[in-house]
Amino acid sequence: MAPKRILLKLSGEALGENGWLFDHAKILEVAGILKEIVDSGIQVGVVIGAGNLWRGRHGASAGMDAVRADMMGMMGTVMNCVMMQDALAQHGRKSEVFSALHMPNVCSNYRRDLADEALNRDGIAFFGGGLGNPFFTTDTAVVLRAVELKADSLLLAKNIDGVYTADPNQDPDAKLIKTICYQDALKQGLKVMDLAAFTICADQKLPQVRVFGLDNPRNILRVLHGEDLGTTLHP
Repeated sequence: MAPKRILLKLSGEALGENGWLFDHAKILEVAGILKEIVDSGIQVGVVIGAGNLWRGRHGASAGMDAVRADMMGMMGTVMNCVMMQDALAQHGRKSEVFSALHMPNVCSNYRRDLADEALNRDGIAFFGGGLGNPFFTTDTAVVLRAVELKADSLLLAKNIDGVYTADPNQDPDAKLIKTICYQDALKQGLKVMDLAAFTICADQKLPQVRVFGLDNPRNILRVLHGEDLGTTLHP
């Protein structure tokens, strides 16, 4: 059965040219796919990383204060959300951007009730600014939004095609895991999400998390159409 509401996590690198800054053709392609999903009757909340604009290691290498470096990353996620909002408008779809950081001239402050209204009204909303606090990843942010907004499914579009028994770049014997429960993934120390995100999934019994590769943006549609891509995590 198709979900009624999903949360989708996109990596910032997915919007960039060679993973950096903005690839406008790619952004318009992703926006078109989001429109196709919304037009099919599925509500979509989107969290986007900022890896195309800023990485914590950039701040560390410059000797930056870690809190300031994280704040730059959170602002980067808002920039990516505004970029996607504009691309979606070019496809004729209205959307709203919410931020956990106070940016009243740019977007709305995040409130669960307002986000729920926006999803019911427009079918899509973007969530930037992480959780508004340093030291939390966008994985934790998207899991929390999925729980708050009662999503049927969380889709994590990554730069890897699923969850493996080990890092496939380092271990040639690493095997793709097709399905696993949250507790087993935690016990095995699988690096799908950070510990805080995993813990929320397990404690709140998020119905399912799908992890798949975004090398082809249409993989989002393939997952929603029931194709057995990547890894499924469940309570």
